[in-house]
Amino acid sequence: MWTFIQDQILGMKWLNALIEKLLLMVGLNLDSRIGGSIQFFIYDTIKITVLLCVLIFLISYIQSFFPPERSRKIMGRFQGIGANAVGALLGTVTPFCSCSSIPIFMGFTSAGLPLGVTFSFLISSPMVDLGSLVLLISIFGVKIAMAYVLLGLVIAVLGGTLIENLHMEDQIADFIRNNNSKMDIDSPNLTVKDRLLYSRDQVVSTFKKVFLYILVGVAIGAVIHNWIPEGWVETILGNNNPFGVVLATLVGIPMYADIFGTIPIAEALLAKGALLGAILSFMMAVTTLSLPSLIMLKKAIKSKLLGTFIVICTVGIIIVGYGFNAIAYLLV
Repeated sequence: MWTFIQDQILGMKWLNALIEKLLLMVGLNLDSRIGGSIQFFIYDTIKITVLLCVLIFLISYIQSFFPPERSRKIMGRFQGIGANAVGALLGTVTPFCSCSSIPIFMGFTSAGLPLGVTFSFLISSPMVDLGSLVLLISIFGVKIAMAYVLLGLVIAVLGGTLIENLHMEDQIADFIRNNNSKMDIDSPNLTVKDRLLYSRDQVVSTFKKVFLYILVGVAIGAVIHNWIPEGWVETILGNNNPFGVVLATLVGIPMYADIFGTIPIAEALLAKGALLGAILSFMMAVTTLSLPSLIMLKKAIKSKLLGTFIVICTVGIIIVGYGFNAIAYLLV
């Protein structure tokens, strides 16, 4: 039953078979590079788009119960590493990219939440969410998806804890520190209809933001899958290169995409022989440390704290990457 769910519902293998038949009917040679690229592009674009819309709707419905002020109150009940864990977990049901999570991070910080808690949220929100879990399961399987989410949460909790212990509150931008808003006003109670409308609006809004990145990601994945020689990928990101994880992380940092755009690239790299740790490090770097999000974050925190955040996340991602390589035989 689970194999059926993973392959036919989440993986939509039936869709790939249908697209293959349709392309063969129009005379396309699917064994050619062009034919294979077209099939990969159509299949992954439709699959990711459908899953994306369904997942955003469901997650947004859940998210409607956790507006920022309520989330702040929940996190305010905890202290120490427990508070960081709650912040990281709440990040899994909030915005789907780093640029969207930064305004909420600023609101939490100005509301007086501990710095470590807000950074645990900031790391977790783009890196790990319920949507990414389902999409990862559809492509990589349950073991890899669960390991990715678990280790992503570990990075978020430990990163936030370390930042908390460094006592860098003075590195928050003055306009945030001097904001006395405590976000104590409760949101009005929403009806089921209100929540459904909110979820629909979130689907439309998020789709508009990420669809271009999905197309770009799938296009890159199609090129890697059908045009890049397998030996090249294995040489750069395979067993032959002990620095593959570091390279994948550094390449991912200046890019901007959400996890929905990086998954087709990761899928193609895995098929070409790239090591699992290098692939997942690339995904984590793109979603957590993208250049546009760092530019936005620079407006909220000072250079010393920003540099500390980048170093902690980069080192954590690299460690996780090598850890995945070490245990990949247990997951694949």
